[in-house]
Amino acid sequence: MTNRTLPALTPEGSLNQYLQDIRKYPILTLEEEKDLAQRWRRDKDQDAAYRLVTSHLRRVAKIARDYHRIYGLPISELISEGNIGIMQAIQRFDPDNDKQARLSTYATWWIKAAIQEYILHSWSLVKMGTTAAQKKLFFNLRKEKRKLLAYGDGDLQPEQVTHIATQLGVPEQEVISMNRRLAGPERSLNAPLQSNDGESGQWQDWLVDEAPTQEETYAQEEEYNERKGLLDEALMTLNQRERHIVQERRLKEEPQTLEELSHHYGVSRERIRQIEARALEKIQKIMMNKVAEQRKAQEELPALGANY
Repeated sequence: MTNRTLPALTPEGSLNQYLQDIRKYPILTLEEEKDLAQRWRRDKDQDAAYRLVTSHLRRVAKIARDYHRIYGLPISELISEGNIGIMQAIQRFDPDNDKQARLSTYATWWIKAAIQEYILHSWSLVKMGTTAAQKKLFFNLRKEKRKLLAYGDGDLQPEQVTHIATQLGVPEQEVISMNRRLAGPERSLNAPLQSNDGESGQWQDWLVDEAPTQEETYAQEEEYNERKGLLDEALMTLNQRERHIVQERRLKEEPQTLEELSHHYGVSRERIRQIEARALEKIQKIMMNKVAEQRKAQEELPALGANY
């Protein structure tokens, strides 16, 4: 965003010294903030961008320290990620949007988002997907436990699990699993272990890679590509309306409703449902016939070879 150097907290540096360094940058008034944001958005003014970033460094440091107290990750890394978040916020901030909050309020979301992404990818205890619900559970479980006065590292009471799962909108088993992950100690992969038969080694020697092998991955890709090819062929046999309805109802991440498609085509929802059902029957029949033809061809290969 700018060629001017920002103050940085290194792993060996002093947090107090860094905080003193960033205090020299003034907090902007609303008018100054809007003027600088307009200069950056309109003219890509590097000096304006630099002043916007540096005026928010104290906010980044405060948010980073809060996360450091909870998760114990290096404060220098958290601040660095937070500074990336403020830069992203400034890139996207629209000072001419009267409905948009002040930059400081808008930037807070981006700062937290950047730091949270770093925590999710860096903390060795967290081995999970990163859906919105799982992120919400990860970052709110401790807060919900404090509300229930559940300060220990042991398992939660059944009623506490139910309450937290309801509050955060996640399955109870995920609450139990996450609580155990957060309570458990971190272990080094190089920690020495000794088996019952006297063999010694490191903890990583007993870890099993449950990921699919290269051969399994290749076979899965082959099967996926084959099925996709069959589906594409089957879709091309449908008329334009049938193909569009199937694509919108079955092949989109956010499928359209019967109501939306009924408005699009000027027919009833029941009519759209009938067209969809008939099109799916056609696709299924065509794909089954194709698979049967392929199997028959494979079965005939040995017989053909025996003739030579």
